[in-house]
Amino acid sequence: MSADSTSLPPRLASLDAYRGWVMLLMMAEVLSLALVAANHPGSFFWALLADQQTHTEWVGCSLHDIIQPSFSFLVGAALPFSLASRRAKGQGTARMLGHAARRAVILVALGIVLRSFDRPQTYFTFEDTLSQIGLGYVVLFWLGLRPEREQWIALAVLLAGYWAAFALYPLPGAGFDWARAGVSPDWPHQLTGFAAHWNKNTNAAWAFDTWFLNLFPRESPFTNNGGGYATLSFIPTLGTMILGLAAGRWLKADLHPGERIRKLVAAGAVALALGLLLHVSGLCPIVKRIWTPSWTLASGGICFWLTAIFYETIDRKGGARWAFPLVVVGANSIAAYVLAHTIAEPIGAALHTHFGRFDLALGGPAAPLVHGACILAAEWCVLYWMYRRRIFIKI
Repeated sequence: MSADSTSLPPRLASLDAYRGWVMLLMMAEVLSLALVAANHPGSFFWALLADQQTHTEWVGCSLHDIIQPSFSFLVGAALPFSLASRRAKGQGTARMLGHAARRAVILVALGIVLRSFDRPQTYFTFEDTLSQIGLGYVVLFWLGLRPEREQWIALAVLLAGYWAAFALYPLPGAGFDWARAGVSPDWPHQLTGFAAHWNKNTNAAWAFDTWFLNLFPRESPFTNNGGGYATLSFIPTLGTMILGLAAGRWLKADLHPGERIRKLVAAGAVALALGLLLHVSGLCPIVKRIWTPSWTLASGGICFWLTAIFYETIDRKGGARWAFPLVVVGANSIAAYVLAHTIAEPIGAALHTHFGRFDLALGGPAAPLVHGACILAAEWCVLYWMYRRRIFIKI
């Protein structure tokens, strides 16, 4: 039975704008602010911008660190609307779960393909954003079909179980091979005491990867990830998506706009407070690279607040016009992700081929910024062309 179009849930411009803002932050890596800062030694302004465009070395958070949890959070936030749309079209549970499984496989595969560019063979790794979402997506979709109470229980079990796996994993002993872990015992970011269970490449997730990733063909045996990232981070990432699922449920529910805002703000305050409490108590440090449970909660709290800000300023106050450049990107987020990982470098090379070193002439010490801004503008124009022609890449 076909559903009347009026029964379909409305698309929130705020979610597209938030997603677009996140994708632009990722695409803006081409601005190369670290290089600009190096060309302006002693400048607090450029150093601050460079720091915010760089992932925190281990403990803590920068603006750049908010990109991946926001993208994951928004996957959960969009799910209640997607479920309602599919139900309105008459799709049953089995068909919807089948679609979720196909989407999960494609996301994981796409992550592997993008990671394998410029490599002599397929590079099997699962810590990138798309693969992490794909690994947990079927469970998220199933939870989206379950009652709210079960979703919160699942979140608590996931985070508690992941915390326990790290807490119970033994710390490096006297004969530990630090070279194999790719980190030295005197690394300045090493944690001490109980928090040492969450140190780089000496934890439970690292131990899993030294077994799991070596099941795949590799150029050389896997011993460690240089950034400390891990496959099992998809488990707490699923927790981030469950928090997003709660946000999406409130946004879709028949609530007064003010009530939606209050729920989002309150949830953000609670989640952020819990994450900070776990961190300062020494029970679980906030580390984005291994997605500690405290990071899930703290970053989830920030995502709740960002969702509230975008909803208040766009959907509730009718501010969609100023957000249009963000909506163009957010409505085609998969295309934006692929563009950023494929055509940015060729566009940059083409600019120099056809226009010479215009960036040096225009920018001087800020040449990397000028060059990157042109690449970013070109990528946005491609997305705008797709938007005008209603070409949206969906998985």
